[in-house]
Amino acid sequence: MESGFSKVPIPSNQIHRMEAEKNIEENALSYEKLLLSLLEKGSFDLVMLGMGEDGHTASLFPGTKALEAKNRLVVANFVPQKNTWRMTLTFDCINASKNIVIYVLGKSKQEMLAKLFHSSSPTFPIEHVGSKRHKALWIADTDAAAAL
Repeated sequence: MESGFSKVPIPSNQIHRMEAEKNIEENALSYEKLLLSLLEKGSFDLVMLGMGEDGHTASLFPGTKALEAKNRLVVANFVPQKNTWRMTLTFDCINASKNIVIYVLGKSKQEMLAKLFHSSSPTFPIEHVGSKRHKALWIADTDAAAAL
């Protein structure tokens, strides 16, 4: 809320924070149930994502188990690179969204963005976002896109 939601005209009963501080696996299941109860067919109208310098998105990091999650909307994901657990939407959930937007901002993302758009086969998690039915719109600033 302090990062921005308190400043936009979204009713507070429509904001549902992921509670991942403890009992993360149990809370991931609870959050998934909440989404299924609130969303038509369990899909969002819009998912807005960023991309990390390592090609991760949401908390779908390279080499983690959540990359393989099937028939789930939300999972707990241990991220060895950060030695921590994260709760994340799955690719199934993200790619079922009616609209998907990926923001890539800043010079620190330049090298990864160039790798992504010049590679011939998917290697990084972000490359699995979007589908034939629900394409992802990429928005990059001048700094991030400088090497394209």
